[in-house]
Amino acid sequence: MSWLVVAGFLIFFLGLMASIALHEIGHLVPAKFFGVKVTQYMVGFGPTLWSRRGKETEYGVKWIPLGGYIRMIGPLPPRPQDHGKLRNLSTGYWQGLIESARQASLEDVRPGDEDRVLYRKPWWQRLIIFIGGPAMNFVLAFLLFAVVFMGFGIQVAKPIVATVSQCVMTVQEQQQGKQCTSAHPKSPAALAGLHVNDKIVAVGGTRITTWEQATGLIRAHGAGPITLQIERNGRPVTLTPTLIGRDAPSPDDPTKIEKNAGFLGVSSVMVVERQGIGYVFSTMGDITARTAAALAKFPERLGNVWDAAFSGAKRDLDSPASIVGAGRIGGEIAASAAPLDAKIISLIQLVALVNLAIGLFNLVPLLPLDGGQIAGALWEGIKRAYARVRRRPTPGYVDIAKALPLTYAVVAVLLVTSTLLIYADIVNPIRLSG
Repeated sequence: MSWLVVAGFLIFFLGLMASIALHEIGHLVPAKFFGVKVTQYMVGFGPTLWSRRGKETEYGVKWIPLGGYIRMIGPLPPRPQDHGKLRNLSTGYWQGLIESARQASLEDVRPGDEDRVLYRKPWWQRLIIFIGGPAMNFVLAFLLFAVVFMGFGIQVAKPIVATVSQCVMTVQEQQQGKQCTSAHPKSPAALAGLHVNDKIVAVGGTRITTWEQATGLIRAHGAGPITLQIERNGRPVTLTPTLIGRDAPSPDDPTKIEKNAGFLGVSSVMVVERQGIGYVFSTMGDITARTAAALAKFPERLGNVWDAAFSGAKRDLDSPASIVGAGRIGGEIAASAAPLDAKIISLIQLVALVNLAIGLFNLVPLLPLDGGQIAGALWEGIKRAYARVRRRPTPGYVDIAKALPLTYAVVAVLLVTSTLLIYADIVNPIRLSG
Protein backbone atom coordinates (compact mmCIF):
# COMPACT_ATOMS: atom_id res chain seq x y z
CA MET A 1 0.00 0.00 0.00
CA SER A 2 1.40 3.38 -1.03
CA TRP A 3 2.35 5.74 1.78
CA LEU A 4 0.20 8.36 0.03
CA VAL A 5 -2.85 6.11 0.45
CA VAL A 6 -2.05 5.74 4.15
CA ALA A 7 -1.50 9.49 4.48
CA GLY A 8 -4.82 10.26 2.78
CA PHE A 9 -6.63 7.77 5.01
CA LEU A 10 -5.06 9.26 8.16
CA ILE A 11 -5.86 12.83 7.10
CA PHE A 12 -9.49 11.90 6.52
CA PHE A 13 -9.59 9.91 9.77
CA LEU A 14 -8.26 12.86 11.78
CA GLY A 15 -10.77 15.16 10.10
CA LEU A 16 -13.55 12.74 10.95
CA MET A 17 -12.46 12.43 14.58
CA ALA A 18 -12.33 16.22 14.86
CA SER A 19 -15.84 16.38 13.38
CA ILE A 20 -17.16 13.84 15.88
CA ALA A 21 -15.48 15.70 18.75
CA LEU A 22 -17.01 19.00 17.65
CA HIS A 23 -20.42 17.36 17.18
CA GLU A 24 -20.34 16.31 20.82
CA ILE A 25 -19.17 19.79 21.85
CA GLY A 26 -22.30 21.04 20.11
CA HIS A 27 -24.23 19.05 22.74
CA LEU A 28 -21.85 19.65 25.66
CA VAL A 29 -21.72 23.45 25.61
CA PRO A 30 -25.49 24.12 25.71
CA ALA A 31 -25.99 21.28 28.22
CA LYS A 32 -23.53 22.87 30.65
CA PHE A 33 -24.90 26.35 29.89
CA PHE A 34 -28.42 25.25 30.89
CA GLY A 35 -27.13 23.57 34.04
CA VAL A 36 -27.41 19.91 33.05
CA LYS A 37 -24.83 17.76 34.81
CA VAL A 38 -22.60 16.01 32.24
CA THR A 39 -20.57 13.11 33.63
CA GLN A 40 -18.82 12.00 30.43
CA TYR A 41 -17.66 13.45 27.11
CA MET A 42 -16.29 10.69 24.89
CA VAL A 43 -15.14 10.39 21.30
CA GLY A 44 -15.61 6.79 20.18
CA PHE A 45 -17.16 3.75 21.85
CA GLY A 46 -15.92 0.68 23.71
CA PRO A 47 -12.94 0.52 26.08
CA THR A 48 -11.35 3.83 27.05
CA LEU A 49 -8.07 4.65 25.33
CA TRP A 50 -7.39 7.88 27.23
CA SER A 51 -9.35 10.06 29.63
CA ARG A 52 -8.96 12.93 32.05
CA ARG A 53 -11.42 14.01 34.72
CA GLY A 54 -12.44 17.61 35.13
CA LYS A 55 -14.52 19.12 37.92
CA GLU A 56 -17.50 16.87 37.21
CA THR A 57 -16.96 15.58 33.67
CA GLU A 58 -14.65 12.84 32.39
CA TYR A 59 -13.20 13.73 28.97
CA GLY A 60 -11.74 10.92 26.87
CA VAL A 61 -11.22 8.91 23.72
CA LYS A 62 -12.37 5.33 23.23
CA TRP A 63 -11.03 2.61 20.95
CA ILE A 64 -13.87 2.26 18.42
CA PRO A 65 -14.07 5.43 16.25
CA LEU A 66 -17.68 5.03 15.13
CA GLY A 67 -19.16 8.04 16.88
CA GLY A 68 -19.17 9.69 20.27
CA TYR A 69 -21.45 10.73 23.11
CA ILE A 70 -21.92 12.88 26.18
CA ARG A 71 -23.57 11.35 29.24
CA MET A 72 -26.10 13.63 30.93
CA ILE A 73 -27.79 12.64 34.17
CA GLY A 74 -31.50 11.92 34.20
CA PRO A 75 -32.35 11.64 30.49
CA LEU A 76 -35.47 9.56 31.27
CA PRO A 77 -38.22 10.73 33.63
CA PRO A 78 -39.59 8.49 36.40
CA ARG A 79 -43.01 6.98 35.92
CA PRO A 80 -45.51 9.88 36.09
CA GLN A 81 -47.61 8.28 38.85
CA ASP A 82 -44.56 7.66 41.05
CA HIS A 83 -43.95 11.34 41.87
CA GLY A 84 -40.20 11.04 41.42
CA LYS A 85 -39.77 7.60 43.01
CA LEU A 86 -39.17 4.43 41.05
CA ARG A 87 -41.38 1.42 41.64
CA ASN A 88 -40.38 -2.21 41.57
CA LEU A 89 -39.86 -3.63 38.12
CA SER A 90 -43.10 -4.52 36.37
CA THR A 91 -43.67 -7.86 34.74
CA GLY A 92 -43.09 -8.22 31.00
CA TYR A 93 -39.84 -8.28 29.06
CA TRP A 94 -40.07 -4.85 27.45
CA GLN A 95 -41.54 -3.20 30.52
CA GLY A 96 -38.67 -4.61 32.54
CA LEU A 97 -36.16 -3.15 30.11
CA ILE A 98 -37.88 0.24 30.24
CA GLU A 99 -37.88 0.29 34.03
CA SER A 100 -34.24 -0.81 34.13
CA ALA A 101 -33.37 2.02 31.75
CA ARG A 102 -35.22 4.51 33.97
CA GLN A 103 -33.27 3.32 36.98
CA ALA A 104 -29.94 3.45 35.14
CA SER A 105 -30.66 6.99 33.92
CA LEU A 106 -30.88 8.20 37.52
CA GLU A 107 -27.84 6.33 38.88
CA ASP A 108 -25.59 9.39 38.61
CA VAL A 109 -28.06 11.69 40.34
CA ARG A 110 -26.65 12.83 43.69
CA PRO A 111 -28.23 14.92 46.45
CA GLY A 112 -28.42 18.47 45.13
CA ASP A 113 -28.63 17.33 41.49
CA GLU A 114 -32.41 17.24 41.36
CA ASP A 115 -32.65 20.39 39.23
CA ARG A 116 -29.73 19.36 37.02
CA VAL A 117 -31.32 16.27 35.47
CA LEU A 118 -32.02 16.50 31.74
CA TYR A 119 -35.67 15.53 31.76
CA ARG A 120 -36.63 18.42 34.07
CA LYS A 121 -35.21 21.09 31.78
CA PRO A 122 -37.69 23.09 29.68
CA TRP A 123 -38.45 21.53 26.30
CA TRP A 124 -36.81 24.38 24.40
CA GLN A 125 -33.55 23.92 26.32
CA ARG A 126 -33.51 20.20 25.52
CA LEU A 127 -34.25 21.07 21.89
CA ILE A 128 -31.20 23.35 21.76
CA ILE A 129 -29.01 20.74 23.49
CA PHE A 130 -29.86 17.98 21.02
CA ILE A 131 -29.95 20.12 17.91
CA GLY A 132 -26.51 21.47 18.84
CA GLY A 133 -24.67 18.40 17.52
CA PRO A 134 -26.15 18.35 14.02
CA ALA A 135 -25.93 22.15 13.91
CA MET A 136 -22.20 21.89 14.60
CA ASN A 137 -21.83 19.49 11.64
CA PHE A 138 -23.69 21.92 9.37
CA VAL A 139 -21.47 24.79 10.52
CA LEU A 140 -18.34 22.71 9.93
CA ALA A 141 -19.54 21.72 6.45
CA PHE A 142 -20.26 25.36 5.63
CA LEU A 143 -16.84 26.51 6.86
CA LEU A 144 -15.04 23.77 4.93
CA PHE A 145 -16.94 24.57 1.74
CA ALA A 146 -16.14 28.25 2.34
CA VAL A 147 -12.43 27.39 2.54
CA VAL A 148 -12.68 25.68 -0.85
CA PHE A 149 -14.89 28.19 -2.66
CA MET A 150 -13.58 31.42 -1.13
CA GLY A 151 -10.00 30.39 -0.39
CA PHE A 152 -8.98 28.14 -3.27
CA GLY A 153 -11.69 29.09 -5.75
CA ILE A 154 -13.47 26.97 -8.33
CA GLN A 155 -13.12 26.46 -12.06
CA VAL A 156 -15.45 28.78 -13.95
CA ALA A 157 -16.28 28.51 -17.65
CA LYS A 158 -15.82 31.84 -19.46
CA PRO A 159 -17.65 32.72 -22.71
CA ILE A 160 -14.33 32.50 -24.56
CA VAL A 161 -13.65 29.81 -27.16
CA ALA A 162 -10.96 27.36 -26.05
CA THR A 163 -11.30 24.78 -28.84
CA VAL A 164 -13.25 24.51 -32.09
CA SER A 165 -14.49 21.06 -33.11
CA GLN A 166 -13.71 20.40 -36.77
CA CYS A 167 -16.48 17.85 -37.21
CA VAL A 168 -19.64 16.45 -35.66
CA MET A 169 -19.34 13.11 -33.86
CA THR A 170 -21.72 11.03 -31.83
CA VAL A 171 -21.30 10.99 -28.05
CA GLN A 172 -20.06 7.39 -28.27
CA GLU A 173 -17.40 8.34 -30.84
CA GLN A 174 -16.22 11.20 -28.64
CA GLN A 175 -15.97 8.89 -25.62
CA GLN A 176 -13.95 6.43 -27.71
CA GLY A 177 -11.52 9.21 -28.69
CA LYS A 178 -12.06 8.86 -32.44
CA GLN A 179 -10.61 11.42 -34.87
CA CYS A 180 -12.45 13.39 -37.53
CA THR A 181 -12.61 11.76 -40.97
CA SER A 182 -14.03 12.80 -44.32
CA ALA A 183 -17.17 10.87 -43.43
CA HIS A 184 -17.94 13.26 -40.58
CA PRO A 185 -19.78 16.52 -41.37
CA LYS A 186 -18.01 19.74 -40.44
CA SER A 187 -19.17 21.38 -37.23
CA PRO A 188 -21.27 24.58 -37.35
CA ALA A 189 -18.46 26.42 -35.53
CA ALA A 190 -15.84 25.39 -38.09
CA LEU A 191 -18.09 26.25 -41.03
CA ALA A 192 -18.91 29.66 -39.54
CA GLY A 193 -15.24 30.49 -38.97
CA LEU A 194 -15.09 30.66 -35.17
CA HIS A 195 -11.52 30.94 -33.80
CA VAL A 196 -9.85 30.06 -30.54
CA ASN A 197 -9.96 33.02 -28.08
CA ASP A 198 -13.09 34.49 -29.68
CA LYS A 199 -15.22 36.01 -26.90
CA ILE A 200 -18.96 35.46 -27.27
CA VAL A 201 -20.88 38.58 -26.20
CA ALA A 202 -24.37 37.90 -27.60
CA VAL A 203 -26.35 34.89 -28.83
CA GLY A 204 -29.38 35.45 -31.06
CA GLY A 205 -29.41 39.13 -30.12
CA THR A 206 -29.34 38.41 -26.36
CA ARG A 207 -26.35 39.81 -24.45
CA ILE A 208 -24.60 37.21 -22.29
CA THR A 209 -21.95 37.38 -19.58
CA THR A 210 -21.47 33.70 -18.72
CA TRP A 211 -20.77 30.51 -20.62
CA GLU A 212 -23.87 28.91 -19.11
CA GLN A 213 -26.04 31.66 -20.62
CA ALA A 214 -24.45 31.13 -24.05
CA THR A 215 -24.84 27.35 -24.06
CA GLY A 216 -28.38 27.58 -22.69
CA LEU A 217 -29.46 29.84 -25.57
CA ILE A 218 -27.66 27.68 -28.15
CA ARG A 219 -29.21 24.44 -26.87
CA ALA A 220 -32.68 25.98 -26.63
CA HIS A 221 -32.46 27.34 -30.21
CA GLY A 222 -32.24 23.88 -31.76
CA ALA A 223 -31.34 23.34 -35.43
CA GLY A 224 -31.06 26.34 -37.74
CA PRO A 225 -29.11 29.60 -38.20
CA ILE A 226 -28.35 31.79 -35.19
CA THR A 227 -26.54 35.12 -34.86
CA LEU A 228 -23.39 35.23 -32.72
CA GLN A 229 -21.76 38.51 -31.77
CA ILE A 230 -18.15 38.00 -30.74
CA GLU A 231 -15.04 40.02 -29.94
CA ARG A 232 -11.93 39.00 -31.87
CA ASN A 233 -8.69 40.76 -30.99
CA GLY A 234 -10.74 43.61 -29.51
CA ARG A 235 -12.93 44.05 -32.58
CA PRO A 236 -16.64 43.18 -32.91
CA VAL A 237 -17.48 40.41 -35.37
CA THR A 238 -20.88 38.97 -36.27
CA LEU A 239 -21.19 35.35 -37.39
CA THR A 240 -24.24 33.30 -38.37
CA PRO A 241 -23.55 29.57 -37.86
CA THR A 242 -26.24 27.04 -38.75
CA LEU A 243 -26.69 24.91 -35.65
CA ILE A 244 -27.25 21.17 -35.78
CA GLY A 245 -30.04 19.73 -33.63
CA ARG A 246 -29.34 16.50 -31.80
CA ASP A 247 -30.45 14.58 -28.73
CA ALA A 248 -28.07 15.25 -25.84
CA PRO A 249 -27.97 14.72 -22.05
CA SER A 250 -29.32 17.64 -20.03
CA PRO A 251 -26.54 19.61 -18.30
CA ASP A 252 -28.70 19.81 -15.16
CA ASP A 253 -29.64 16.11 -15.11
CA PRO A 254 -27.50 13.77 -17.25
CA THR A 255 -30.13 11.04 -16.94
CA LYS A 256 -32.55 13.14 -19.00
CA ILE A 257 -32.18 13.57 -22.78
CA GLU A 258 -33.00 16.90 -24.43
CA LYS A 259 -34.50 16.55 -27.89
CA ASN A 260 -33.20 18.72 -30.76
CA ALA A 261 -30.64 20.53 -28.61
CA GLY A 262 -28.66 23.05 -30.62
CA PHE A 263 -25.01 22.05 -31.23
CA LEU A 264 -22.29 24.56 -32.18
CA GLY A 265 -19.04 22.68 -31.56
CA VAL A 266 -16.89 24.79 -29.23
CA SER A 267 -15.54 24.48 -25.72
CA SER A 268 -14.91 27.23 -23.19
CA VAL A 269 -11.87 28.63 -21.47
CA MET A 270 -11.76 27.52 -17.80
CA VAL A 271 -10.31 29.80 -15.13
CA VAL A 272 -10.10 29.49 -11.34
CA GLU A 273 -12.01 32.20 -9.49
CA ARG A 274 -12.62 32.73 -5.80
CA GLN A 275 -16.29 32.98 -4.91
CA GLY A 276 -18.20 35.14 -2.45
CA ILE A 277 -20.16 34.18 0.64
CA GLY A 278 -23.40 34.15 -1.37
CA TYR A 279 -22.07 31.37 -3.58
CA VAL A 280 -21.20 29.32 -0.49
CA PHE A 281 -24.76 29.67 0.85
CA SER A 282 -26.42 28.78 -2.45
CA THR A 283 -24.10 25.84 -3.16
CA MET A 284 -24.45 24.58 0.41
CA GLY A 285 -28.21 24.62 -0.07
CA ASP A 286 -27.97 22.63 -3.30
CA ILE A 287 -25.57 20.07 -1.81
CA THR A 288 -27.74 19.72 1.30
CA ALA A 289 -30.82 19.04 -0.85
CA ARG A 290 -28.95 16.41 -2.89
CA THR A 291 -27.54 14.78 0.25
CA ALA A 292 -31.00 14.64 1.84
CA ALA A 293 -32.38 13.04 -1.33
CA ALA A 294 -29.56 10.48 -1.26
CA LEU A 295 -30.31 9.65 2.39
CA ALA A 296 -33.97 9.16 1.50
CA LYS A 297 -32.88 6.52 -1.02
CA PHE A 298 -30.49 4.89 1.47
CA PRO A 299 -32.51 1.66 1.92
CA GLU A 300 -32.85 1.28 -1.85
CA ARG A 301 -29.12 1.72 -2.41
CA LEU A 302 -28.27 -0.90 0.18
CA GLY A 303 -29.25 -3.43 -2.48
CA ASN A 304 -26.25 -2.35 -4.57
CA VAL A 305 -24.03 -2.65 -1.48
CA TRP A 306 -25.31 -6.21 -0.86
CA ASP A 307 -24.70 -7.21 -4.49
CA ALA A 308 -21.22 -5.67 -4.43
CA ALA A 309 -20.35 -7.43 -1.16
CA PHE A 310 -21.59 -10.92 -2.00
CA SER A 311 -21.97 -11.09 -5.79
CA GLY A 312 -18.99 -9.04 -6.92
CA ALA A 313 -21.20 -6.47 -8.69
CA LYS A 314 -19.63 -3.13 -9.55
CA ARG A 315 -20.01 -0.62 -6.71
CA ASP A 316 -21.82 2.55 -7.74
CA LEU A 317 -20.01 5.86 -7.08
CA ASP A 318 -23.06 7.13 -5.17
CA SER A 319 -23.25 3.94 -3.12
CA PRO A 320 -23.46 4.37 0.69
CA ALA A 321 -20.11 3.94 2.43
CA SER A 322 -18.87 3.42 5.97
CA ILE A 323 -16.04 5.25 7.69
CA VAL A 324 -13.71 2.63 6.23
CA GLY A 325 -14.99 3.30 2.71
CA ALA A 326 -14.77 7.07 3.06
CA GLY A 327 -11.24 6.67 4.42
CA ARG A 328 -10.25 4.57 1.41
CA ILE A 329 -11.62 7.29 -0.86
CA GLY A 330 -9.43 9.77 1.01
CA GLY A 331 -6.44 7.49 0.42
CA GLU A 332 -7.26 7.18 -3.28
CA ILE A 333 -7.47 10.98 -3.55
CA ALA A 334 -4.06 11.38 -1.92
CA ALA A 335 -2.47 8.74 -4.19
CA SER A 336 -3.94 10.18 -7.41
CA ALA A 337 -1.90 12.02 -10.02
CA ALA A 338 -3.82 15.26 -9.44
CA PRO A 339 -1.93 18.44 -8.41
CA LEU A 340 -1.40 18.95 -4.68
CA ASP A 341 -3.92 21.79 -4.40
CA ALA A 342 -6.56 19.65 -6.14
CA LYS A 343 -5.92 16.83 -3.65
CA ILE A 344 -6.27 19.23 -0.72
CA ILE A 345 -9.52 20.60 -2.12
CA SER A 346 -10.93 17.08 -2.67
CA LEU A 347 -10.04 15.96 0.87
CA ILE A 348 -11.58 19.11 2.39
CA GLN A 349 -14.75 18.58 0.36
CA LEU A 350 -14.88 14.91 1.39
CA VAL A 351 -14.79 15.85 5.10
CA ALA A 352 -17.39 18.57 4.45
CA LEU A 353 -19.72 16.09 2.74
CA VAL A 354 -19.30 13.59 5.58
CA ASN A 355 -20.20 16.32 8.10
CA LEU A 356 -23.26 17.21 6.06
CA ALA A 357 -24.34 13.57 5.93
CA ILE A 358 -23.77 13.12 9.69
CA GLY A 359 -25.80 16.23 10.47
CA LEU A 360 -28.73 15.22 8.26
CA PHE A 361 -28.70 11.58 9.41
CA ASN A 362 -28.83 12.64 13.05
CA LEU A 363 -32.00 14.63 12.36
CA VAL A 364 -33.93 11.45 11.51
CA PRO A 365 -36.66 11.45 14.23
CA LEU A 366 -35.77 8.08 15.73
CA LEU A 367 -33.93 7.22 18.92
CA PRO A 368 -31.03 6.82 19.60
CA LEU A 369 -30.35 9.54 17.00
CA ASP A 370 -30.51 13.19 18.03
CA GLY A 371 -33.65 13.53 15.93
CA GLY A 372 -35.53 11.25 18.33
CA GLN A 373 -34.76 13.55 21.26
CA ILE A 374 -35.55 16.61 19.14
CA ALA A 375 -38.92 15.12 18.19
CA GLY A 376 -39.68 14.39 21.86
CA ALA A 377 -38.82 17.95 22.93
CA LEU A 378 -40.91 19.45 20.12
CA TRP A 379 -43.88 17.22 20.97
CA GLU A 380 -43.68 18.32 24.61
CA GLY A 381 -43.59 21.95 23.52
CA ILE A 382 -46.65 21.45 21.29
CA LYS A 383 -48.59 19.70 24.08
CA ARG A 384 -47.82 22.44 26.58
CA ALA A 385 -48.69 25.22 24.14
CA TYR A 386 -52.01 23.49 23.38
CA ALA A 387 -52.72 23.16 27.10
CA ARG A 388 -52.07 26.90 27.62
CA VAL A 389 -54.37 27.84 24.77
CA ARG A 390 -57.13 25.56 26.09
CA ARG A 391 -56.45 26.68 29.69
CA ARG A 392 -55.79 23.13 30.79
CA PRO A 393 -53.29 21.86 33.40
CA THR A 394 -49.71 21.70 32.20
CA PRO A 395 -49.04 18.18 30.88
CA GLY A 396 -46.14 16.14 32.23
CA TYR A 397 -42.86 15.37 30.53
CA VAL A 398 -42.91 13.43 27.27
CA ASP A 399 -41.91 9.92 28.30
CA ILE A 400 -39.41 8.89 25.60
CA ALA A 401 -38.70 5.74 27.62
CA LYS A 402 -41.81 4.25 26.03
CA ALA A 403 -39.99 4.35 22.69
CA LEU A 404 -37.14 2.15 23.95
CA PRO A 405 -38.37 -1.06 22.24
CA LEU A 406 -38.28 0.80 18.90
CA THR A 407 -34.91 2.25 19.88
CA TYR A 408 -33.44 -1.21 20.39
CA ALA A 409 -34.78 -2.23 16.97
CA VAL A 410 -33.20 0.86 15.37
CA VAL A 411 -29.88 0.11 17.08
CA ALA A 412 -29.98 -3.45 15.75
CA VAL A 413 -30.67 -2.22 12.21
CA LEU A 414 -27.84 0.31 12.47
CA LEU A 415 -25.41 -2.36 13.66
CA VAL A 416 -26.34 -4.73 10.83
CA THR A 417 -26.16 -1.94 8.25
CA SER A 418 -22.81 -0.72 9.54
CA THR A 419 -21.40 -4.25 9.44
CA LEU A 420 -22.59 -4.70 5.84
CA LEU A 421 -21.10 -1.36 4.75
CA ILE A 422 -17.75 -2.04 6.40
CA TYR A 423 -17.57 -5.53 4.87
CA ALA A 424 -18.45 -4.19 1.41
CA ASP A 425 -15.87 -1.40 1.79
CA ILE A 426 -13.20 -4.01 2.51
CA VAL A 427 -14.00 -6.60 -0.18
CA ASN A 428 -15.38 -4.33 -2.91
CA PRO A 429 -14.79 -0.64 -2.11
CA ILE A 430 -15.92 2.38 -4.09
CA ARG A 431 -13.17 3.27 -6.55
CA LEU A 432 -12.94 6.79 -7.97
CA SER A 433 -10.71 5.58 -10.79
CA GLY A 434 -13.21 2.95 -11.85
